[in-house]
Amino acid sequence: MIKVLVVLLLLGILGSLFSGLFYIYRDRGAGVRTARALTVRIGLSISLFLLLLAGFRFGFIPGYSQ
Repeated sequence: MIKVLVVLLLLGILGSLFSGLFYIYRDRGAGVRTARALTVRIGLSISLFLLLLAGFRFGFIPGYSQ
């Protein structure tokens, strides 16, 4: 289940990144849509980081051991 969430968040991050690139090109950097798309990307990246931390902490993601 956590793998699906990680993949969905990564796809959301990539989609937001490319939409920000598209809005930069289309609006010539003067629009609010670029900032909104990049803000969404930052929020998704933080969510992914917290999800990975929680998954590791609660044992959903196995740790590396030698």
